[in-house]
Amino acid sequence: MRASAYHAKTTTMISALFRPSGLMSIQNYSAVISTGWSSAQRRSLAWGSMPGEGPKTNFEQGAGHTTRGPVSWTNLGAVAVVSAAAVAYFKIQRERRLEEAVGKIVTSESAGWTPDRENYAPRKFKLLPDGKWMPEEDHWGGTGKPAIGGPWTLIDSIDRKLVSEKSFAGKYTILYFGFTRCPDICPSEMVKVAKVMDMLKASHPALVEKLVPIFVTVDPARDSIRNMKEYAKDFHPSYVFLTGTPGQVQAMAKKYRVYVSKADETVDGDYLVDHSIVLYFHDDKGELLDVCTQSMKPSDIVERIKVGMQAS
Repeated sequence: MRASAYHAKTTTMISALFRPSGLMSIQNYSAVISTGWSSAQRRSLAWGSMPGEGPKTNFEQGAGHTTRGPVSWTNLGAVAVVSAAAVAYFKIQRERRLEEAVGKIVTSESAGWTPDRENYAPRKFKLLPDGKWMPEEDHWGGTGKPAIGGPWTLIDSIDRKLVSEKSFAGKYTILYFGFTRCPDICPSEMVKVAKVMDMLKASHPALVEKLVPIFVTVDPARDSIRNMKEYAKDFHPSYVFLTGTPGQVQAMAKKYRVYVSKADETVDGDYLVDHSIVLYFHDDKGELLDVCTQSMKPSDIVERIKVGMQAS
């Protein structure tokens, strides 16, 4: 019986030693061996309490006994710092490799160069005092001018003749893509352009004589020459209205990266066309000078046109 009692006490003591909440002190260990405490008293010792006190909470045991998970604010902060440093490092390395590539490829003044001709137009470079070739600064920013535009051929609905981008050589143009059955956005944008023309005529009559607004349909299936000519009566007399075959219109829209999507038809066969809402401003050589978005006011567009026409 004595051996069995001793074995039971020893087993209980060992179990308490390996509890995850903490280890027994040497004094509590001796107390278990020397006395016949109950199992409840032994459990209280395993939690670090004195007899009769009950188990202590994490707060009572102090910060050193607080149970913590694998994620902490310190760890998250360290990860954020390392991530930011990695992003900065790779950005610096990318710019350095680009400078080295430019230094090898661009070795003299030329018509321009770009590493991505599919998406960006060639940029002119200049030689810096330190011997490096860097792109000339312009309003397009660091990425450069997007590769937008190109040769096209359509039909002038007013004069009923075939025209191309060369037909407007010597003139500055404002190009807009839309369709005659557009209920609100297209008429609003065309009225905006009309205000631009009137404002320029009042302040800079010499400039407005060189500027031609052009409307290109994205719905050639319904915008015939006759329909376009009738539609033109409601807008500024300076407008040129262009249409063509679906293939011609699609080819031009693709060169200008115009988004075009036909919506579902109604029961009577009517439908709307979703499309990009952008004004493309070209110089007298047909080169893209600037783009104006729907959010811009007529006064903002006038300022951009004046800067573009006077600088070129």
